[in-house]
Amino acid sequence: MFSREVYINRRQELRRQFVSGIILILGNTNSPRNYRANIYPFRQDSNFLYYFGLDFPGFAGIIDIDEGKDMIFADDFSMEDIIWMGPQPKVKDLADKCGIEYTAPFSKLSDYIAKGIEQVRKIHFTPPYRAENKLLIEHMTGIHPENIADAASQKLIKSIVAQRSIKGPEEIEHLEEIMDVAFEMHTMAMRMTIEKMYEYEIAGAVTGIALQNGGSLSFPVILSNRGEILHNEYHYNRLEKGDLLLCDMGFESEMHYATDHTRTFPVSGKFTSKQKDIYQLVLAANNAVQREAKPGIPYRDMHFLAARTIAYGMKDLGLMKGNMEEAVNAGAHALFFPHGLGHMMGLDVHDMEDLGENYVGYGEEFTRSDQFGTAYLRLARTLEPGFVLTNEPGIYFIPALIGQWKKEGRFKDFIDYSKLEKYLDFGGIRLEDDLLITKTGNKNLGQKRIPIDVNELEEIIGSYWKK
Repeated sequence: MFSREVYINRRQELRRQFVSGIILILGNTNSPRNYRANIYPFRQDSNFLYYFGLDFPGFAGIIDIDEGKDMIFADDFSMEDIIWMGPQPKVKDLADKCGIEYTAPFSKLSDYIAKGIEQVRKIHFTPPYRAENKLLIEHMTGIHPENIADAASQKLIKSIVAQRSIKGPEEIEHLEEIMDVAFEMHTMAMRMTIEKMYEYEIAGAVTGIALQNGGSLSFPVILSNRGEILHNEYHYNRLEKGDLLLCDMGFESEMHYATDHTRTFPVSGKFTSKQKDIYQLVLAANNAVQREAKPGIPYRDMHFLAARTIAYGMKDLGLMKGNMEEAVNAGAHALFFPHGLGHMMGLDVHDMEDLGENYVGYGEEFTRSDQFGTAYLRLARTLEPGFVLTNEPGIYFIPALIGQWKKEGRFKDFIDYSKLEKYLDFGGIRLEDDLLITKTGNKNLGQKRIPIDVNELEEIIGSYWKK
């Protein structure tokens, strides 16, 4: 946890956005895997972590605007819990760590909410994403689970997004620290990669690094020689000469802050000329965004900067043709770059997405596009100092998509389908960094950038086995 003052100040800042009502922030409970006692690893709700910091199941927080007090509702551990789990802290002692004086058993939460409803006070809650919390809100408010998301407080959602979007100095310091683990995970993957290995051998090693550093993965490892499958979590391919290995993975610290990087490199240790050409295009797009991203610039503009960089490069290779400004405006580039440039990051690897992607990434200044590719852009907002986000352009050759567009004759004035026949077995390349927006520009988080230049990659690949 951070200091108790951090959580007090966060709650006070949130409180100042409201005139009256009750803010309800539910923590999470344990979730069974296949029977009640065999549970998934516990993951606390990120909003509860942000405002209360307590990483235990069965907790709920109240910020009562009218009464001017904050409360924790939770039960002390029973003797049965202690027998199985050892000595456990008291709820009052935990509440003190985040600066809260008032505590009550969890069963009293329903009474508190019922009294607020009886007094015709607004109950502000965020849209729940777990069935247990949907049922709990239904029990307390009478709102059917199908209608709960619509009944969630837009005022609370917008207030939390505004507050959590700007990372505090304690958050930035912590994120900087955990980037060292991300560096170790990715460089281990590079060092271990040789022909005849199975993907799961490398995936297991990097997962071990996360555990050895007191945390976990921030999302399931994407590590595959089928990089054209954007979120490929299958790890049973055997690596062969000529393959490219795409590694998209992140570390989640014990405080649940996340990293998220992607690197792509040749299994053989050397890029072919074709691979190098495409790789350098993706790297150029990544570097162009890093040069230009700064406060006052919409990240949507950075997405299109990356798209134009890729399109002009593809034209130089003969894979695209015609006017590239028109091609990007029409969406022809999305055949190769079918996703958005990046997303917010912090306590969640896709920060605050439980609150609604459009609230987090678009706000009220932008409207989401319905154009293929651009529609997947998670972050369009104008950048502000304190934003932490990902910069992840990519180029992919997806045979099914290429075949469909060719059959339909889509963008034939911009795409040379005959030349694409030689790239159907290429795969995909994505390069992702984590950026902090500063007062004057941006910086790559971490002491040093994870190897990304061709020469440094070719030097490190497979080096684990050369001792």
